[in-house]
Amino acid sequence: MVVTGASSGIGLCTVKMAAKRGARVVLAAREEHALRETCEEIRSAGGQATYVVADVANEGDVRRIADAAIEVFGGFDTWVNNAGVAIYGTIEQTTLKDMRRLFDVNFWGLVYGCRIAAAHLREHGGTIINIGSVESEIALPLNGLYASSKHAVKAFSDVFRMELHKDDAPIGISLVKPSGINTPFFEHAQNYLEGVPQPPPGVYAPETVAEAILACAERFIPEVTVGGAGKLQTVMKSVAPRLTDKVMELTMFKAQENKHYSAGPQQESLYHPPAHNGRIEGTRYRWPVMKRSFFTSAQLHPTLTTATLATALFVGRSLWRTARSVS
Repeated sequence: MVVTGASSGIGLCTVKMAAKRGARVVLAAREEHALRETCEEIRSAGGQATYVVADVANEGDVRRIADAAIEVFGGFDTWVNNAGVAIYGTIEQTTLKDMRRLFDVNFWGLVYGCRIAAAHLREHGGTIINIGSVESEIALPLNGLYASSKHAVKAFSDVFRMELHKDDAPIGISLVKPSGINTPFFEHAQNYLEGVPQPPPGVYAPETVAEAILACAERFIPEVTVGGAGKLQTVMKSVAPRLTDKVMELTMFKAQENKHYSAGPQQESLYHPPAHNGRIEGTRYRWPVMKRSFFTSAQLHPTLTTATLATALFVGRSLWRTARSVS
């Protein structure tokens, strides 16, 4: 399994979980120290891992990731395009240079990964897993460029899946769309705000996304949303778009900025490896983090969920009938 953006957050959580389950993992990111430490940890536990220092915005670097996987492990059957960066600020505040850099990483880096991975997987078969976002479908103010890139990721994933299917290529394209996740993502963002970026309430643990990624690796799942909170937002947008926009305007500007801290402009992971790598969880979220998502579990295990609900309904109905007969 190849995972980009593997030095922190979702990517780091995924490689550790995959290695524990016996996968041979190739970690890729720009910061070497965290990659090396994680590989040593996996190897000391009996796993197999290697790493590549790479910037996915550079196509040559992405090719080196694939070459390393082939050289060390003889190839790969799963490629996870996870690397991503964010910009917090209004559209008019954000420079065109920063906008282009974000798309170079979030969109073009994913395009390079998909094309290079597909060239290998056409012969061997496997899965490409693209990490999108609930913002693939509902954009949040102050995070507009990130949302725009994730809209592009969804469209690209859908089209590439159809093209590969038409060719009868043995490749699955999965799109994983996380809701707000408690990772260092917000600390690493390029920041134009007076305060510091933070996720709005309704945040899940990184493990919920890693579980979804591994489920997509084990069997083909075209698309999965991680977190019922994010799904609720997308449903609201489709049912009542104008009302949803108004609610976003009233709530999301304040919810995504913590003014208890004065930050000023930051250029962290947009252009340089962030200083706080090697951590799975973030430090900006002050409320309880949801460790599980029933909604996501229902998508990943529909048969089991249906059986459980049917059993619960049967038991409830039986109890109700018993109570009526006794009364």
